[in-house]
Amino acid sequence: MTPKPLSADDSIKTWLDHPTGGPIIRELLAQAGQSPEVLRPVSRLALKRLITLSKGQFSQGMVDDLVRRANAADGAVDAALDSAAASAAAEAASPEAAAPSEPAVPSAPEPAEWAERITPGRFDGKTVIVTGAGSGIGRATASRIAREGGRVVAVDVSRERLDQFVADHPGADIVALTADITDDAGVAEIVRAAGDRIDGLANIAGIMDDMTPVHELTDAVWRRVFAVNVDGTMKLMRAVVPAMLAAAAGSIVNTASEAALRGSAAGVAYTASKHAVVGLTKSSAFMYGPSGIRVNAVAPGPTITNIEASFGSSLGADRVQTAMAVMPDPAGADALAASITFLLSDDGVNINGVVLASDGGWSAA
Repeated sequence: MTPKPLSADDSIKTWLDHPTGGPIIRELLAQAGQSPEVLRPVSRLALKRLITLSKGQFSQGMVDDLVRRANAADGAVDAALDSAAASAAAEAASPEAAAPSEPAVPSAPEPAEWAERITPGRFDGKTVIVTGAGSGIGRATASRIAREGGRVVAVDVSRERLDQFVADHPGADIVALTADITDDAGVAEIVRAAGDRIDGLANIAGIMDDMTPVHELTDAVWRRVFAVNVDGTMKLMRAVVPAMLAAAAGSIVNTASEAALRGSAAGVAYTASKHAVVGLTKSSAFMYGPSGIRVNAVAPGPTITNIEASFGSSLGADRVQTAMAVMPDPAGADALAASITFLLSDDGVNINGVVLASDGGWSAA
């Protein structure tokens, strides 16, 4: 029986289970000294997601080559699948997040990968500020708002990433602004760029800590994490609320984290900072709800972004990696953008002061 042709839209698991695609992927990983287990955390994602996961090291050309070879008559692997491609594929899977397990025995249909569905006109006439818009969740959120008719003030510290974002959305109403959200002058510039009307704020820019427990925590890590995750979030909220009060309407969505719901997701600085974001969210929702302003937060679980965890403590690494054993597969940034834009939009009309766990069920474990 002729096997089903493979495409870049098929999941990594489908590729591994395929009689032709499986040997090709295994050979590719073997060249990098890895086994298929390294891909387990991302096995439900489409093969083409390796491009994003590897931050471009695994190119579109490499994906196209894999598809071509898998659908060739002999499915042969040759020297064209070189060490660079092999290393990129292995790097894409973030092996430090993978927990060893027994090979799965197929017993049920594989869940289909979620596909974004745009709602035309959902943000027509609205101006929304999105921080961290150059990559990851921020980029996916800004993209969705722009494609649904909104005017986006896209903020990031990287001009190169912003320029690429604008180039990828020709014809969209985007104001790209390089600014530091921890700096009062930068925040003032963001508000000026938005203009008199600010309908929404997506506070997405954030940084990770080094997974240290409190007895190993340095003042430098504490200050840096709080400056971005808490001070930056607060400063932008403080800056946009007057315009929202004047309009008697507005929606703010802050980015919390699983670390805002539990103590086992990160180091003490990041965990404390995200608990503080929840406090900012709930207090503001209470204060401004009667004035027509909604303030909510999204708590992402494992997500494919450009924020990388580093381990500055052997104790912290041991404890956090143990907790990762029950972590669900990582979601794409566009899945988090779906949650954030729901709360930002009028679809979230009756939701205020909520911390929405968008984590694939991790918080239920």
